Amino acid sequence: MGTLHILPQLITFFVLSVLIFKNHPSNAFFFHCNPHLPVLGRPIHPTDVELLQFALNLEYLETEWFLNGALGYGLDTVEPRLAGGGPVPLGARAARLDNVTREIIAEFGYQEVGHLRAIKSTVGGFPRPLIDLRAHVFAKIMDSAFGHNLDPPFDPYHSTINYLIASYLIPYVGLVGYVGASPNINGYISKGLLAGLLAVESGQDAVIRTFLYQRADEIVLPYKNLTVADFTTHISRLRNQLGSCGDKDEGILVDRSSGAERRTSSNVLSADGNSVAYRRTPAEILRIVYGTGDESRPGGFLPRGGGGTIATDMVRFRLKFHLN
Repeated sequence: MGTLHILPQLITFFVLSVLIFKNHPSNAFFFHCNPHLPVLGRPIHPTDVELLQFALNLEYLETEWFLNGALGYGLDTVEPRLAGGGPVPLGARAARLDNVTREIIAEFGYQEVGHLRAIKSTVGGFPRPLIDLRAHVFAKIMDSAFGHNLDPPFDPYHSTINYLIASYLIPYVGLVGYVGASPNINGYISKGLLAGLLAVESGQDAVIRTFLYQRADEIVLPYKNLTVADFTTHISRLRNQLGSCGDKDEGILVDRSSGAERRTSSNVLSADGNSVAYRRTPAEILRIVYGTGDESRPGGFLPRGGGGTIATDMVRFRLKFHLN
């Protein structure tokens, strides 16, 4: 009975497969070099669009941060069409980087341009939101992370190590956002796009964390007794606090009880007890990026709020709630 029950589906699959091959005889090589596209299902499900467009908020932020940090100019120079006429970022400028770091950060910036193009060409998008990359925004985050005002205020553009510490703030948030979105993506084109984006975001975060791990015990001048590892630990704690959904973030050094298989204190790749990446929802992402701990109250890197339906609806809900 079980075989008879699924027989119609098997016949449909076989017939469709034959038709595909028959209609594209010159593409026989296709089946050896590319994944076989699903016969059933949608390329892009309607519910995928809002989730993938939401990711543009982080991609815009990363694009401007990396391009400006390495090159001194951003999307409006490299690929102005992708900015969609959105406002010019505040305070973005070149950082004092060593040559190797500058080359890598420039590569990251160009990769983010590609991410914007890939998302917008697949599901559309929205203009670049107002992004605030002024030094005092980062200084405020660091003050919150340590629970007191650093003296002098932290300047992310001052040196290579400062820039890398500031970079610790950004790609990881996008990474866990993609992991969080993945169970809710249904179309096979959408899934492929998300997987490709997640792979590169993970690589960027791993490179940044590796650079920081190599200098984990280094004092971050001019702050006495504050090491690179201290900065990552406090930033991760702040993100957990702002996210309000438990511990999903760890610095580059951890207790062995929290390391991979409880056998290492290194934490170059942040992950859970099974070494699986953490995930965050859009609401958690906004709480962190806004720096307010409230997905309906913009601030931080996106002072006017994020773009797209998901982000704008959260602000509208708050306004509607207060008006009523």
